[in-house]
Amino acid sequence: MERMDQGMPFLLKYENVAWYENGKVRILDRRVFPTEIRFVECEDYQEVRQAIADMVTQSAGPYTAVGMGMALAAWQVRGESKEKQIAFLKQAAYDLAHARPTTANRYGQITYRAAELAEEALEAGKDPIEAIVDSTVESLNRRYSTMQIVGDYLAELIPQGGSILTQCYGETIIGTVIRAARRQGKDFRVYCAETRPYLQGARLTSSCFAEMGFDTTVLTDNMIAYAMQHEGIDLFTSAADSIARDGHIANKIGTFQIAILAKYFGVPYYVTGVPDRDKRTKDDIVIEMRDPEQVLRYRGIQNCLPQVKAIYPSFDVVPPHLISGAVTDKGVFVPYLLDRYFDSEVKAFY
Repeated sequence: MERMDQGMPFLLKYENVAWYENGKVRILDRRVFPTEIRFVECEDYQEVRQAIADMVTQSAGPYTAVGMGMALAAWQVRGESKEKQIAFLKQAAYDLAHARPTTANRYGQITYRAAELAEEALEAGKDPIEAIVDSTVESLNRRYSTMQIVGDYLAELIPQGGSILTQCYGETIIGTVIRAARRQGKDFRVYCAETRPYLQGARLTSSCFAEMGFDTTVLTDNMIAYAMQHEGIDLFTSAADSIARDGHIANKIGTFQIAILAKYFGVPYYVTGVPDRDKRTKDDIVIEMRDPEQVLRYRGIQNCLPQVKAIYPSFDVVPPHLISGAVTDKGVFVPYLLDRYFDSEVKAFY
């Protein structure tokens, strides 16, 4: 099977996201990259679910991890009766899909399909593990291919020699806009908001662009207004963990305030991704509240006195009036008209 990760940075190679082999799932620990290249090994699908909940992998990484986790679940229950295997895999599909609440609908498209394919394989006397792994790789290829179209559209919006600002780690769109820029002969500077509290922008996004030869600068999260005023930011872009049909999007906490600053300074904000059919309005978006301890400490170092409290909403919701356009595989949509994305055939994405 041809793979679509050719020419991608280290972080976007399939095996460096999550991979099943011989009864184990290896997941690159993005919490410590690039200080350390370390893989978390899971021998139980519940360990995969916990790794996702603990943000060992994040952004689009869990889409791969849940698929490989389903292969691990099939390995765990091998040798049992067909009925027991099917029941076990259906439970695993639910558990893995709900590893994180905001994107449970997206994870579920992968896990429930894996359970169905495993059942078909068992009925046909075939290996369900192979069927699930093949399906997960096909899903990866499908997402990378679709996001390449999105990356092509986004690259066209970036001026030659210009500067873009990113937020958090958009994963696939980063690799695809890099490939698109190479094909278009386009170069640009990249400013990466560090993205507290896990610093995904500083550690992951900047690593991808720098590895591929782009002039890359990291900004702390409180430098955005200064950069827009003095550094010549031409465009702000982010991926989205959820895109509702009414034009509201959810992305890593902090995206909302950057969008407000972009509007103030006249910097266009383009969000990238595929809209969620099952999320009609912002009210359908569930915001995950994470352990506040993750704000109070970083890599084991306590930043505050013991009596200090914190909150950690993982995402915030950006309203459509702050978004210049939603860049999709069908072109760039005005966010208020995003529902029209579904007027024509929608191909499977996950």
